[in-house]
Amino acid sequence: MRYVIGIDIGTSGTKTVLFDEKGTVIASATVEYPMYQPKNGYAEQEPTDWYNASISTVKTVIEKSGVSNEDIVGVGLSGQMHGLVMLDENNSVIRRSIIWCDQRTAAEVEEMNEKLGREKLIEITANPALTGWTAAKILWVKNNEPENYAKCRHILLPKDYIRFMLTGEYATEVSDASGMQLLDVPNRCWSKEVCDALGIDMSMLAKVYESCEVTGRITAEAAALTGLKEGTIVVGGAGDNAAAAVGAGVVSDGKAFTTIGTSGVVFAHTSKVSIDPKGRVHTCCAAVPNTWHIMGVTQGAGLSLKWFRDNFCQAEKDTAKGMGIDEYILMNKEAEEVPIGSNLLIYLPYLMGERTPHLDPDARGMFFGLSAMHTKRDMLRAVMEGVSYSLRDCVEICREMGINVSDMMACGGGGKSPLWRQMLADLYACPVKTAVSQEGPALGVAILAMVGAGIYGSVPEACEKIVAVDKIQQPVEENIPVYEKYFRLYDEIYPAVKDKCAKLAQL
Repeated sequence: MRYVIGIDIGTSGTKTVLFDEKGTVIASATVEYPMYQPKNGYAEQEPTDWYNASISTVKTVIEKSGVSNEDIVGVGLSGQMHGLVMLDENNSVIRRSIIWCDQRTAAEVEEMNEKLGREKLIEITANPALTGWTAAKILWVKNNEPENYAKCRHILLPKDYIRFMLTGEYATEVSDASGMQLLDVPNRCWSKEVCDALGIDMSMLAKVYESCEVTGRITAEAAALTGLKEGTIVVGGAGDNAAAAVGAGVVSDGKAFTTIGTSGVVFAHTSKVSIDPKGRVHTCCAAVPNTWHIMGVTQGAGLSLKWFRDNFCQAEKDTAKGMGIDEYILMNKEAEEVPIGSNLLIYLPYLMGERTPHLDPDARGMFFGLSAMHTKRDMLRAVMEGVSYSLRDCVEICREMGINVSDMMACGGGGKSPLWRQMLADLYACPVKTAVSQEGPALGVAILAMVGAGIYGSVPEACEKIVAVDKIQQPVEENIPVYEKYFRLYDEIYPAVKDKCAKLAQL
């Protein structure tokens, strides 16, 4: 039996999983680390924390498993996207990494739009200039810490820093590089036009590979620290969402997944590059060679239900504690007792502004239609329906762009709720499934490592053998037109109050 390792360098911690060639988990380990917020809107982490966590977890899973390192044939890397790691001429980290959720770069986004134009940026990088993405962070360091920028010789993403430490290679791959806003996404290579316009030296950027290609091999030093065999291959890997797609088997046209975590994501695979000229969804290179993915993001998905629970569901919390069950199980049962449409109550989940489709930081949540007849249960179901409508908004844009969405996987905490999955199936008018494995990104990059090691001939072939479906929620035909009426009304509410939200933000 051959084995592979998937390392997922997340924001809260690094999780490493050892899999056999059938995708069975043999051992896993997680190490957490802090995030630093030196000012309001700033978010930074220490790259050495990721490295120490990676070394420690790899060593742990090998020791726990008792598997010989001779039988571990490859390593895959997944990671939080958009983070900026800068190395000097001695390969030392110059400053803490500015990570994905940092929002300090508003002026640099304006600078990017001035130097290239919004339309040109979308045409080349497939996305509008964004505060959280890497290019704006590079410009911020250039503008605000010129002494650090002057020292910089190499720019890497979080997982690619770990690759460098394991292999000595400066390398990245197309899915994660797509989130830097320096990649020509249709052509899957660095854009000289963008780099020249922004004054970024292309020699600082790593070599770009496809996600399942071999990018380097474990060095003698890394082997001594981890227990891996020297010379073990390390493949490109993928950014976290692209890795999760492979782990869920979303690797061919028609397939997509919905994640209901704190935020919500709709991620659809496509074999043809398709870019939204309005910039409402992200287009990036997928982890399957010569394919792409479209990603819509809604800010307040699981966050909305958690907010409602924390403020209005103390009774459910107390009862659930006494019963030894999750309070969300009780909340689901209560919501199930309310009919579709929540007795004429509609919730807009814009607690944190909104990305897809509004791109409006001033958007705010609301209950529309609230009357004296409504109960807590009505409001609870309305929250779940409102989040589902916001995810349908993402699917609508995919379909508007000609992307087939007919086979949907559900992931994240919200994906465990049968009621929520049924809402999505009825609103998407397609089956909504869950996967047997919950390892997501770690499994995805392990599959990429299996392809790189020659265990499987292609990513789709590997997923066909490894990714198994657990539960399937079929749409209920008579529910579809009922939800459709409420969804169409939901879609009319925000445009009617958009200017009032902007006024509110200025008070």
